[in-house]
Amino acid sequence: MKRSLFTIILLTTFSLLFAQKEAPDVRKGNRAYHKEDYTEAEVNYHRALDKNDNSFESYFNLGDALFRQEKYSEALENYAKAEQLLKNDDKTHKEKIDNRLASTYHNMGNAFYAQQQYDKAVAAYQQSLRRNPKDNDTRYNLVKAMQQLQQQQDQQQNQDQNQQQPQQQQQQQQDQQQNQQDQQQQQEQQQQNQMDKETAEQILQALEQDEQETQEKLQRQQGKKRRVEKEW
Repeated sequence: MKRSLFTIILLTTFSLLFAQKEAPDVRKGNRAYHKEDYTEAEVNYHRALDKNDNSFESYFNLGDALFRQEKYSEALENYAKAEQLLKNDDKTHKEKIDNRLASTYHNMGNAFYAQQQYDKAVAAYQQSLRRNPKDNDTRYNLVKAMQQLQQQQDQQQNQDQNQQQPQQQQQQQQDQQQNQQDQQQQQEQQQQNQMDKETAEQILQALEQDEQETQEKLQRQQGKKRRVEKEW
């Protein structure tokens, strides 16, 4: 991600921290973190939050410990809580708050990047640079995230096109089949009409023939009757 790996910012040196009741657990968590015992670090940060659930440092560093364990969604949840605490701050130390927000957004960008959510990573890095425009590491990460986002969008576009082509071909085949069916139905209808016409003509011819035979029969009967009357 970075020039080597992700640069994860860990908060360790804040004078006010040592006056707070969660401070010993945070320090233990930091020591475990530096020893790369991220599970132990996570445990100690949770203990710190049990004593003070408004501790920005505890949420922030817990997010780091979770990130190192590749629990990216959980890490983001804790970064978001740390962010919210800063936004609710009284703003009396704007520079310190901006620096902490810059670090929070930087680490959030890393977590989004690790999940290949490059659009959200880009947004997070941009937020970080608004608070600390001189951070070259964040600027580098932003460029990498933008490159990955463009590549991801290109791949998605190609996939969409590849999916559309079979659909278009399938639609063309369906249209051809429908045209063939329509033509066949028209031919069958024409044949049926022709058969109906021929049948009607045959019936008419049969009726005319019957009528003619009937007339001839009547004529024969009348002629026979006249001959009988003369003999009388």
